[in-house]
Amino acid sequence: MFYKDERLALFIDGSNLYASAKALGFDIDYKLLRQEFMRRGKLLRAFYYTALLENDEYSPIRPLVDWLHYNGFSMVTKPAKEFTDGQGRRKIKGNMDIELAVDAMELAPRVDHIVLFSGDGDFRPLVESLQRQGVRVSVVSTIRSQPPMIADELRRQADNFIELDELKDVIGRPPREPRDTGGDS
Repeated sequence: MFYKDERLALFIDGSNLYASAKALGFDIDYKLLRQEFMRRGKLLRAFYYTALLENDEYSPIRPLVDWLHYNGFSMVTKPAKEFTDGQGRRKIKGNMDIELAVDAMELAPRVDHIVLFSGDGDFRPLVESLQRQGVRVSVVSTIRSQPPMIADELRRQADNFIELDELKDVIGRPPREPRDTGGDS
């Protein structure tokens, strides 16, 4: 439930939203996403959180990060940590939960409604704290994937659960095909 006069802020856990949309078979059109929530209320901020690999020549997420930055999103990034696990596999770690939680707590006195794009159960205490401050919290994720992408405790804590699959026609676009690397067609 949204009210036209309420002050909204979007908090997008980039890797979590990407994984949820991918599990449902579509890509997010962030221009349409922003327009949809501008239509639902007075959108004050749209934050997007992601970790970036700084040492790579080319990061596949860099064009998205640049586009979002130039198109009205407040970008929150930090360098991802790269390590090798016990089996010798290269792993990337870049958790943005603390940055998102701190920003949400700081903005809480200035908004009526926060929309959290994440299914991460670690955000349940944040949602509970925001609610104690009088902020309504909607969570966008999916229960339609196998396994579901939202933690049950987060869904229960939220004032409103928005099924990402039901936003597909409004904010989605077909997934991009991998680019052809040349050769005869």
